[in-house]
Amino acid sequence: MFSPDILFKQAQHSRFKKWVLNLALDRMIPFNRPHGFRVLKISEHEVKTFIPYKKNNFNHIKGLHATALATLSEFTTGLMLLSILGNKDYRIILQRLDIEYHYQGKMDATAIFKVDDEWLSEKIYRPLEDQDSVIVPCPVMVHDVQGNLLTTATIYWQLKPWKKVATKV
Repeated sequence: MFSPDILFKQAQHSRFKKWVLNLALDRMIPFNRPHGFRVLKISEHEVKTFIPYKKNNFNHIKGLHATALATLSEFTTGLMLLSILGNKDYRIILQRLDIEYHYQGKMDATAIFKVDDEWLSEKIYRPLEDQDSVIVPCPVMVHDVQGNLLTTATIYWQLKPWKKVATKV
């Protein structure tokens, strides 16, 4: 049986397992497959993802499309939360996405989302001690390969323990 938790941990230390993770993500999230997103780095507290500069990601002026960059930001933050929290104890749902566009993407780009233990405790664990759910703001930046800041986004995820979910899957 496939266990994403194990694969996330293995991908932190193995290029082959990172390749398997990217293959699995393409199959599990077919909507993202045409974009060609890739996980470049995954660690205990950081995810770095990649969006290629290619036709499927272009807007009408051959720049990286706004929605492709927004989707990359969602993908990056969601992947980090899933790698930390797993999907057995918490339901994770996108609640809101705020994004600001700074520079037209005309080349490959990467998104980075980092957390630390204090952030996790402050934003997730402590609030869930006395609340049924929590909205977690996840800031993420996308830069092109020359270092230009393309976007800054905050992806808001609703986290709720499965035992508090009224409607079952």
